[in-house]
Amino acid sequence: MKTAIVHYWLCNRRGGERVLEALCELFPQADIFTHVYDPEQLDSPIIQRHNVHTTFVNRLPFAKTKYQWYLPLMPLALEQLDLRDYKLILSSESGPAKGVLVSPNSRHVCYCHSPMRYVWDMQPEYFANASIVKKVLAAPLLHYLRMWDASTANRVDSFVANSSCIQRRIELCYRRESTVIHPPVDVNDFDPTRSRDDFYLLAGELVPYKKPELAVAACNALGKKLVVIGGGPMVESIRSMAGPTVQVMGRQPFSVLKDHLARCKALLFPGMEDFGILPVEAMASGAPVIAYGNGGILDSTVPDKTAIYFAEQTSQSLEEAIRLFEAKGVHWTAQEIAAHTQHFSRQRFITEMDAHIRSVL
Repeated sequence: MKTAIVHYWLCNRRGGERVLEALCELFPQADIFTHVYDPEQLDSPIIQRHNVHTTFVNRLPFAKTKYQWYLPLMPLALEQLDLRDYKLILSSESGPAKGVLVSPNSRHVCYCHSPMRYVWDMQPEYFANASIVKKVLAAPLLHYLRMWDASTANRVDSFVANSSCIQRRIELCYRRESTVIHPPVDVNDFDPTRSRDDFYLLAGELVPYKKPELAVAACNALGKKLVVIGGGPMVESIRSMAGPTVQVMGRQPFSVLKDHLARCKALLFPGMEDFGILPVEAMASGAPVIAYGNGGILDSTVPDKTAIYFAEQTSQSLEEAIRLFEAKGVHWTAQEIAAHTQHFSRQRFITEMDAHIRSVL
């Protein structure tokens, strides 16, 4: 069956691109359509083996680094794609991807990482630090994108959500039902057998909605060792607030992150994620998670066995959770925590997606 996979943009390799790689494994002959493609930054031989087609956005100035500038044009660009010859269309959605026009004889399955966060429920967080001028200029644009995003939900035959949290967002934004299939994680690539060292770990992009400052403030207050791995716009502000027990390493190779996951006392996860692959990687390494108890983390962890939750996104609430962890730990051993992550393996994802797509067809 001739298959097209539509992905929002291919400019780096994060959680969405790992899902795309698994879909490429499931459909090795599929063609990929995207707005912007930067093979040098993507670093994915699996994706690069496929024919990748781009929209006209790829030809605009600075598109590979400033693709967010062109969000208003992306709905128009999607609708210019000619997918008439494809019988199966898979869209990978957290930006503009699902709004393609397809033949009545085709079937369209959307794997939804999230409805566009910056135009729906997380808009206040994304624009919290924006200037008044930027907020005023963005308001009509975001309204237009919301209307377009909601209307194009009718072009999808079946939605797949990456977590129960996103299943609820799909219901709220699109008034559509969806099936939950958790994203793939290479859980067997991590080592849960190493000895734990006396430090906590904070990792990932340092951006406002992930609340990295809560972890730094909590460890400053408690005098606990914290290692911070990750780049992003908040790196310098995190460095400036780091106390003597906090080491900010910045962006590091994945091998360095894996080493720290294998040795850390626990992963601190103060943000709310759609699913959150990093906590699963931590658990695959035998490390428990201390997390804000909301969002996709509720699907991936087991309270008191693989994780301890804190109830409010404040440093004081996180401090209480760290104290509780220091006093009692979690019930499961590192090997039991790692075994739990088999529920999120790549093969499990491929099997479940294959079965779902077959049912739609």
